[in-house]
Amino acid sequence: MSRSPGRRATVRDIAARTGVSIATVSRVLNGHPHVAPETRQLVRLAAEELSARSPGRGADGARAPGGAVYLRCPYVLTDYFGLIVSSVAETLALHGHAVVLDAGEAEQHVSVLPSLPSRAGITGAIVILPPEPGDQLVALRASGFPFVVVDPRTPVPRDIAAVSAAHFAGARSVTEHLVRLGHRHIGVIAGPQDWLAGGGRLAGHASALADAGVLHSPELTRAGEPTVPFGRHAAGELLDLPRRPTALACFNDKTAVGALAAAAERGLRVPADLSISGFDDIDLAQATSPMLTTVRQPLAEMGRIAVSLLIRLMEGHRVDALHVELATELVERGSTGPAPAG
Repeated sequence: MSRSPGRRATVRDIAARTGVSIATVSRVLNGHPHVAPETRQLVRLAAEELSARSPGRGADGARAPGGAVYLRCPYVLTDYFGLIVSSVAETLALHGHAVVLDAGEAEQHVSVLPSLPSRAGITGAIVILPPEPGDQLVALRASGFPFVVVDPRTPVPRDIAAVSAAHFAGARSVTEHLVRLGHRHIGVIAGPQDWLAGGGRLAGHASALADAGVLHSPELTRAGEPTVPFGRHAAGELLDLPRRPTALACFNDKTAVGALAAAAERGLRVPADLSISGFDDIDLAQATSPMLTTVRQPLAEMGRIAVSLLIRLMEGHRVDALHVELATELVERGSTGPAPAG
């Protein structure tokens, strides 16, 4: 099989090399589970061999400068962010791309996006929950530089590729679950008010309550950083109200863990006296007692879909669905139960 000089191996190249369909090659490269092990191994070996022979590699098969993807995640890489970054890096490796990782909270104060189109060897970028103002994303798109936003912090224009989870639907599902259990006086520990996810989840909660004939009261909402300390503090304020909530719907699993601590400090039993739910379904959700009812986000799949979109953009393919929203799943565990009587 011959390939034109300067072009890296594509899905079509690998399919021709292995005799496997393009659709199956794509499933392997994007990490989908429903592929026979021998087929997966065949595709991966072919991808590695073709990448090793491509002009983007040195004579020894090592990656030569060029063709790298800039992966920006200006946060501490634990739990939520670490899962997405790992998925992106692993999927890019399957496609033969090196990764330039930009991570850590200090990077939030460094201006990166305007310089990406002129950086040597960088052919595309994936930015996770970018703190940059929207006009920087618009300017980067106008430059023609291919990039994908994962979990945008603020609304992005329709011509910017973005991947996110169904925040509204996920929050609505967990509040519907609480309503079915008889809860109506529900406190909300929300995320940052200027985050798209925070607004979507709060709206989903309010929608589910409205269907039950209840208007959500701002008095029952506390918004702030999605951390354990904030969850503990916010839950404490809500539980000390003259009429305390019978349930707390939390922005993420970390704030829910903080809420569990606040409940324990006040001698409240979960879920007999108080139900608590989270969001994300990180490992921490199964390390609590009781384990957390939560909303599972497809974090690894978000990373894989982001890479798939970026590869298509870098190869000049037409992409009609630039905004991809992935479904969430309610996971019922022991931290939620029937509303207490009285």
